Amino acid sequence: MTLHRLALAAAAALALAQSPVHAQATPPGAAASPAAAAAMPNIAADDRSFVMQAAAGGLAEVRLGEMAQRKGASDAVKRFGAQMVADHSKANDELKQVAAAKGLQPPAALDQKHAAVAARLDKLSGAEFDREYIRAMQDDHRQTVALFERQAAQGRDAELKAFAQKTLPTLRQHLAHVENLKP
Repeated sequence: MTLHRLALAAAAALALAQSPVHAQATPPGAAASPAAAAAMPNIAADDRSFVMQAAAGGLAEVRLGEMAQRKGASDAVKRFGAQMVADHSKANDELKQVAAAKGLQPPAALDQKHAAVAARLDKLSGAEFDREYIRAMQDDHRQTVALFERQAAQGRDAELKAFAQKTLPTLRQHLAHVENLKP
């Protein structure tokens, strides 16, 4: 009788561990255990990586945009920050919906790279803040455009590929805008 209960408990635990409700996406570069791999949504690793990177970058754009609105010295930087908050909040919400439908949970906090940029910018003020914010936005948008171009061209998941294609024109517009922005 005890052996039977033990077998039932083990089967229930295994079923719960493999339930999509309890599945968590493995961060890029992390190895999943065999049980976690079995619970992983049927999404290609590159598509999962795209979701995590795009979500982390989008979250950073919003946080840094909010900072630019508060700390920016020039009206141009403040307006650009407001545009980042509006556009990236909208894209972030859309990506969250697509990811959730696939059983993926994008990050809800800044990753280490973006947290370091935010901490560095938070210590600056005036024209120095504007200059460094613009530089950070140029670097970030170059990387983001490249990420979205890769997904749009090579993504395996049709919805994520369509999201990348739909979002790319706005990201390219941001990049062009910030490259012409003067502190």
